[in-house]
Amino acid sequence: MFALVDANNMYVSCERVFQPRLCGRPVVVLSSNDGACIARSNEAKDLGVKMAQPWFQVRHLERSAGLLAVSANFELYGDMSSRMMAVVARFAPRQEVYSIDESFLDFDGVRGDLVGIGRDLRATVLMETGLPTSVGFGPTKTLAKLANHIAKTADRKPGSYPGHLSQVCNLVTLSEADRLKAFAATEVGNVWGVGRKIGARLVEGGVRTVLDLVRCDVATLRRQFSVVLEKTVLELRGTSCLSMDEAPAAKQQILVSRSFGKAVTDVAGIVEAVSEFASRAAESLRLQEGAAGAINVFFTTSPFRQNDRQHSPSVTVPLIRPTSDSRHLVGAAVAAVHRLFRPGFNYVKAGVMLVDLQPAGQRQGKLDLFSVVSDAAGERPERDRSALMATMDELNRRFGRSSVHIGSASTSAHDTDERSWATRQERRSPRFTTRWDEMPMVRA
Repeated sequence: MFALVDANNMYVSCERVFQPRLCGRPVVVLSSNDGACIARSNEAKDLGVKMAQPWFQVRHLERSAGLLAVSANFELYGDMSSRMMAVVARFAPRQEVYSIDESFLDFDGVRGDLVGIGRDLRATVLMETGLPTSVGFGPTKTLAKLANHIAKTADRKPGSYPGHLSQVCNLVTLSEADRLKAFAATEVGNVWGVGRKIGARLVEGGVRTVLDLVRCDVATLRRQFSVVLEKTVLELRGTSCLSMDEAPAAKQQILVSRSFGKAVTDVAGIVEAVSEFASRAAESLRLQEGAAGAINVFFTTSPFRQNDRQHSPSVTVPLIRPTSDSRHLVGAAVAAVHRLFRPGFNYVKAGVMLVDLQPAGQRQGKLDLFSVVSDAAGERPERDRSALMATMDELNRRFGRSSVHIGSASTSAHDTDERSWATRQERRSPRFTTRWDEMPMVRA
């Protein structure tokens, strides 16, 4: 038996935990540089605000409907997610953190009323983190995901499903007739694994609801679509095809990039940004106990600024030895910037991507045909700096990101608002849970 626990409107809910004035009001969270709406409260959805809709298209609702907008505060959301997942993990023997706001739980062997356990789980998460959640139970992961959708929709739109399915839904306890009614009331596009394009093709073929999809011939679906959709139908019928993944697979590449809040025209600004991105990528690489064999560096002007001269250089730098050492990765990235940079251009975005990833334990000898002194001639072997990197990561976890950083990353690494390349976040709330100087203060 699987359960899917999902935070309702995660980003908005995190903002409301520390800003009660936002409760009950239409709220949207804006993307980097405050460009588009990436999260919406139920009230904002009711106003017709669409996911990823550009902010300028709905800004008039500030005056006409009281719409409130806040800049994305990913540091806060990530920390709140970690707290929520820690609470959720206490309710089942196995957990798979699926995304920042979703977690699968394996309830095999757990006895008792699962709906009651689900309601206890919701109440505990709300009490300890302030985040509202929905819980769905099913014999497969796809059915658990569908049950979660039903629980969330029944709560937000009374009458769309029976009221007793609101907030916590267990499809197993429903009668066959009630389960089929729920399937018939759910559009096929709401099934996990059915994307927008596949959903449109299914609707064109007369498959409009989950019930229609369940009744399809799986061999035909596999022939016309893929084996993935075939597995989805089998899961909807109760045959488990997807197992718990307690340890997510290591990433094949790690990308960190940002659009700048304003154009950067000097090499120092690009060096600072790329150094920061390489440091963050290196930290993620160490977290999965990997090493990178090469690093790709790029920065670009805006193709939408037609009056600007265009320049979008990119280079992949192979490393002599695979590494996760921030010093080596940042050094390679900075050297690439100096080689590629050209003055007189308005650069608006930069990034680094670590590629050729492999387990850190796979070491290979150093091969450098152009070294003046070889290892055999008595060159001192490079010291193992893994303990130094581990210490730096621990200090940053304890005292906040960039508390300890590579010198070229920033002269103002602890205050991103002072950086020349900083993303525009004019409406960002304080990072209440991760920065000592931004913690909320209570006076009594």
